Amino acid sequence: MYTVIIVGYAIALVGVFLALLFSEGKSKRTKYKIWGTALMIPISPALSFALGRHYAIIEQNGWAALIMFYIFPIIFISGLIMLLVGIFKKEGTETA
Repeated sequence: MYTVIIVGYAIALVGVFLALLFSEGKSKRTKYKIWGTALMIPISPALSFALGRHYAIIEQNGWAALIMFYIFPIIFISGLIMLLVGIFKKEGTETA
């Protein structure tokens, strides 16, 4: 019963670890792209599923797990915004 929740959290943590690993030493624009992709693909589905299941167990109501349908789009859209910022952001031009 709790194994599914642990797997969801583990997938999200692995996604965060890989995003940290790949974005180390990169430009800000590239970091936005990496983190946006990481938030959209591995982190948001796994984290929303694990949080929904965890909340349902706490509330002892299976319908409470539907909170994942609210959590997933919020995290996914924030990742999409980060990805789009990374794509369309111009490199900083410094003026003296």
